[in-house]
Amino acid sequence: MNRKNRKIFILHEIYGVNDFIQEQAVAFIDEHTEVECVHLYSDEKCFSYAQEKEAYLYFTNEIGFDTPVEKLVKQLRVAIQQYDKVIVIGFSVGATIAWQLSTLPLHRVVCVYGSRIRQYLDLQPSCPTLIVLPSLEKSFNVQDMKNALNHIHFVQTIQFAGEHGFMYCHNVTFHRESAIQAHMSIKNFL
Repeated sequence: MNRKNRKIFILHEIYGVNDFIQEQAVAFIDEHTEVECVHLYSDEKCFSYAQEKEAYLYFTNEIGFDTPVEKLVKQLRVAIQQYDKVIVIGFSVGATIAWQLSTLPLHRVVCVYGSRIRQYLDLQPSCPTLIVLPSLEKSFNVQDMKNALNHIHFVQTIQFAGEHGFMYCHNVTFHRESAIQAHMSIKNFL
């Protein structure tokens, strides 16, 4: 029997563990890799893309960043004892949480359009960390954040055409070519 020596934790965006997040999980499973979609919402709530405002308010008012980080630190410390390689991949708010977890002794961290990473630029990852950025964000200058990240040890940034959410095929911001390129870049990084 082959022992699975790699565990990947997928952290969702404000919408919850939806079809997109489940598709991401399937894309990374192989004979040596176990993948787990982490529910940041204790009630496993899931929102549609049309419910963006409701999902955002739920995350900011009911969840926030601190509680999931505390929970995941414990979960990841257990996984680090059980697997040779532990990887965290986060999308949007999940990417910001993944960034906060990058100080743990993980194998790799991938943060896909974690716009709030800009609030935690004082963190120093302890493992190779890939930051996937869109070319445009409505709320801040992506280039400024990219420039700041490029000076942090272990951090690699890569930018693709499109807006926040460009990898979600069910979202209006979907950018097919960038989504394919980003997915290939993530797989190569891992």
